[in-house]
Amino acid sequence: MDRGMAIGMTAIAGGFVALQAPINSTLGRQIGTFQAAFLSFALGLVALSLIVGLVKGGFGTVGEARHLSWYYLTGGLLGAIYVTTVLVTVRSLGAGAVVAATITGQLTMSVVVDHFGLLGVSRDPVSVLKLVGVALLALGTYLIVRK
Repeated sequence: MDRGMAIGMTAIAGGFVALQAPINSTLGRQIGTFQAAFLSFALGLVALSLIVGLVKGGFGTVGEARHLSWYYLTGGLLGAIYVTTVLVTVRSLGAGAVVAATITGQLTMSVVVDHFGLLGVSRDPVSVLKLVGVALLALGTYLIVRK
């Protein structure tokens, strides 16, 4: 995939993440926090099931996951933790602050993953410029979340 297209698609998906928090929060106020997180993932499961059923290979290779280390199977659990946390925190922080804090956490963890080459990612050592970038993002988050 072209790098520019990948950046554009990722930015659009990131925009969807910003919508996810207030949508799920309102749902949570109506039906309960954990019930909303469950419904969110259940609807996602239905959508992905339809997609997987229609694409080449279908469900045929899903069983191959049994050959992976356990930690490669935790993505859904990590997603559930994120969705449930954001569902609650957006009520007191607002959508902008939640997204800012999310991105700061994502970037910080990503720099650690890259530095150590964790989870199958190519090793990319931390640099002063990367640390400055993380610090600036943290400062930006502080400016957004402060009252």
